[in-house]
Amino acid sequence: MNLKIWFLATRPWSFTMTAISVGVGGAVAALDGAFDVWLFLLTLVGAVCVHGATNLINDYFDYKSGVDRPGAPTTLYRPHPLVQGLISPRAVLWVSVGLYAIAAIIGLALLALKGAGLLWFILVGAIASFFYTAGPIKYKYLALGELAVFLMWGPVIVGGTYFVQRGSLSLDAVLISVPFGLLVALVLLANNLRDIDYDRSAGIATLGTLLGQQKTRVLYQGLILLAYLAIALLIALKILSPWGVLVFFSAPVAFRLIRTLQREIPNDADARTAQLDTLFGVWLIVGLILEKIFPL
Repeated sequence: MNLKIWFLATRPWSFTMTAISVGVGGAVAALDGAFDVWLFLLTLVGAVCVHGATNLINDYFDYKSGVDRPGAPTTLYRPHPLVQGLISPRAVLWVSVGLYAIAAIIGLALLALKGAGLLWFILVGAIASFFYTAGPIKYKYLALGELAVFLMWGPVIVGGTYFVQRGSLSLDAVLISVPFGLLVALVLLANNLRDIDYDRSAGIATLGTLLGQQKTRVLYQGLILLAYLAIALLIALKILSPWGVLVFFSAPVAFRLIRTLQREIPNDADARTAQLDTLFGVWLIVGLILEKIFPL
């Protein structure tokens, strides 16, 4: 087994977003009391396994349905070992099952430690992960992908991580998750904006195909601004401390991205959006950690 090929097949560059969501949930929990590093690491490993399995199983179903094929946009902008014939569909299916199994074992352990309330986070995550492109739902192609991504990398992962640490729900954690969840959803929106013509030819419904290029572009730019406005509002409401202004260090990257999309839609629009997500999320976590150490 070529581990490098399998590593690329899981799209590891996308795991940064999962790590940040878990980090935000853990940091908010730490503000409210004790922080258990081992529970945090278990949560992180479980979440990354689900993310990797999601990427593999969705590539599997897209490949089987003919959406992912040689020449498809996704094969031009990232490695796609399945389409390239470097790995078999059967192997992809079984490796994804293995990753799901690891995540399930971790989930059961956390359930035993933290109680049945965690089950809702696990079930929502599992359903969202598998049925992204799997039948009979295939909700990505019902123009629901961005909404699901927002919910998963926002309230579900952040709120679930908080629950693991504190054994309870937190409205603050959910609210703080919103701006980062918006930006993660924009990675998919950027992908769908770039692929509008291909998706239409394949009969796929996305926000891009439904709204058209110009309206999707406006939505993308508006949601970036909304993410920063949400941070400002959270600070004004004292849900985030003044340390939250550190997030605005990422704003120059955001404005460059907005200006770029006013002129053109670059082939790497999704990758550029992911870079913004990383900067935004890291500064958000840094602000939360500094509030724990140096409360204002």
